[in-house]
Amino acid sequence: MALTIEQKKAVVAEVADVANKALAAVAAEYRGLTVEEMTQLRAQAREGGVFLKVAKNTLVRRAVEGTDYECMQDSLTGPLLFAFSMEDPGAAARLVKDYAKDHNNLIAKLVAVGGELYDASELTRLASLPTYDQGIAMLMGVMKAPIEKFVRTLAEPHTKLVRTVAAVRDEKQAA
Repeated sequence: MALTIEQKKAVVAEVADVANKALAAVAAEYRGLTVEEMTQLRAQAREGGVFLKVAKNTLVRRAVEGTDYECMQDSLTGPLLFAFSMEDPGAAARLVKDYAKDHNNLIAKLVAVGGELYDASELTRLASLPTYDQGIAMLMGVMKAPIEKFVRTLAEPHTKLVRTVAAVRDEKQAA
């Protein structure tokens, strides 16, 4: 069933709004996936904070005009689904990569981040970016390391003294 002009305008407005807020986008070919598999993919996308949309390429071309994802316009060919990361830059890439492991019919075609278009081979690199929580944990570990080393350095002379006294005591007890 063909879309009416109002429905097309609604799709363009929805995708344009999401594209303005998104941190990263992935376009993947979904030819050959069953309805059940697409439903599972959509459920996983909702859980991961990813906006997933299957729309005509001409509508998406109009929607991404004036956004960071305008670079994708010339490469939109074939049946594509569009995944936009809303909270975490690597979320859409992780979703497509993980789902493609079990479903060979899902093939990443385009990856866009910050107005730059990348080849599908960069999907793995984007998917390996740490999540917000992982990034905070890494930052805290880096910030905490100098303090821990300083405390160990301060405690070492006392520890060495205690070990030396214990060694002398053990030597006297053995004699």
